[in-house]
Amino acid sequence: MKTVTVFGSSLPRDGSEAYRDAAHLGDLLAKAGFAVCNGGYSGLMEATARGAREAGGHTIGVTCSIWPAKSNPWIGEEVRTSSFPERLMTLIERGDAYIVLPGGTGTLAELALVWEMMNKSSLSPTVGGRKPLLVMAPYWQPVIDCLKQEALLNSYEPRRQVAAMEIVTLVTSPEEAVECLQRLL
Repeated sequence: MKTVTVFGSSLPRDGSEAYRDAAHLGDLLAKAGFAVCNGGYSGLMEATARGAREAGGHTIGVTCSIWPAKSNPWIGEEVRTSSFPERLMTLIERGDAYIVLPGGTGTLAELALVWEMMNKSSLSPTVGGRKPLLVMAPYWQPVIDCLKQEALLNSYEPRRQVAAMEIVTLVTSPEEAVECLQRLL
């Protein structure tokens, strides 16, 4: 069974639009035969796990002993780590693909790390090479647009595309994300 690691905010609560969308994503992933891996706590992590579990899917929560919180009740398998860097690497290593939902600095760190690891070929063995990296638009669009400016720094080849941009796929809905994964995995 392929595993999709989902990154997202811990803040949205049940009843919010972001929570509903994330639960719908978890539901669609499980129905498509994917296991859902995430950080195991509240917010969008809880929502994707809930959606997946309610659809009969397998969920993995990668938690960290530096925080006293327990994993959410929708996690079927908890992987406990001892440090934040270990947690990040475990989330990345477990994924056959990644979906980045709205979030704050923690989600941004997860996006940046998985993206950079795939961008640097010397790190490819750690993550197993290139894997699908889906990013929810319009939320992350400004970050992607900002990073596209790096191509402008190359005065010798101003039209050259930055290879890192080819790694990220922008999606606008849970349905589009799952359809994309079904094509790519």
